[in-house]
Amino acid sequence: MSFPTTRLRRLRQTPVLRNLVRETILTRDDLIMPLFVCPGTGVVNPISSMPGNSQLSVDMLVEECRRLYGIGIQAVLLFGIPEHKDEHGLVACEHNGIVQQAVRALKKALPDLYVIADVCNCEYTVHGHCGTIVDGDVHNDLTIETLARQSVSLAQEGVDMVAPSDMMDGRVGVIRKALDEYGFYNLPIMAYSAKYASSFYGPFREAAESAPKFGNRSTYQMDPANGNEALREVALDIEEGADIVMVKPALSYLDVIQRVKTTFNIPIAAYNVSGEYSMVKAAAANGWIDEKRMVREILTSIKRAGSDIIISYHAQDIVKEL
Repeated sequence: MSFPTTRLRRLRQTPVLRNLVRETILTRDDLIMPLFVCPGTGVVNPISSMPGNSQLSVDMLVEECRRLYGIGIQAVLLFGIPEHKDEHGLVACEHNGIVQQAVRALKKALPDLYVIADVCNCEYTVHGHCGTIVDGDVHNDLTIETLARQSVSLAQEGVDMVAPSDMMDGRVGVIRKALDEYGFYNLPIMAYSAKYASSFYGPFREAAESAPKFGNRSTYQMDPANGNEALREVALDIEEGADIVMVKPALSYLDVIQRVKTTFNIPIAAYNVSGEYSMVKAAAANGWIDEKRMVREILTSIKRAGSDIIISYHAQDIVKEL
């Protein structure tokens, strides 16, 4: 039937009615908060391009996670800034690596907090690329061996999930095999499956001190123009043993999230990345937008597109309202 019999405004008349018919519900259970851990004691180093976020030493990270858990954040994603770097990122595999220390401290202080560790080499290599360099480019097969070692090391310290973000071919399968061989067959893998070579990562590279010293990451991260390729990447990661697949960034790739959701029967994560966050913060600081309304709208759009999990620096700002 058409107007005047059908009047869709009838269902918008009151807040209660709007809530009753709302199709997409954003909850605190959807959110993961990314955090940056660095060496030292008592360190809280604000990240200038990401207001409200800081590099934190392990002791301060524990206190921040205690605060976040208290307001309803149940899961965090850790990125490490090591004291020393090397050519291959092997420092990320050490028993006393910065994220390994953080995992031990968090699981002791907050055993119910769900701790996820990013697995990559860009923060740990002197050149800032995501793996071992051979002839001017990242060598795929040498790199995935390091990633497997890093994953096992983190598992041994008690991490709840590993999240490989490097975009090397075959890395999910190698990591899964290594974890299983060490008895960690119940440890899930959240794969950055469709990670694009995006301009939205700029603030993160300041935060993680991981900007490449030469070239760019276009030989291993995806071309922003490609959508079909994302489905191929996701299919391969699922075949290799990924338990959750991720699309990164989120806002410029909502179509990709939606296509992955309709194609694959698997939990989907989306990363609302640093550049997306910083643009909102900059506009809010200038009084150009209503920050709370915009953040809710952005996160709701990511969930509406099909994401089951949202990794976002906004998590701490909105969780109290959910």
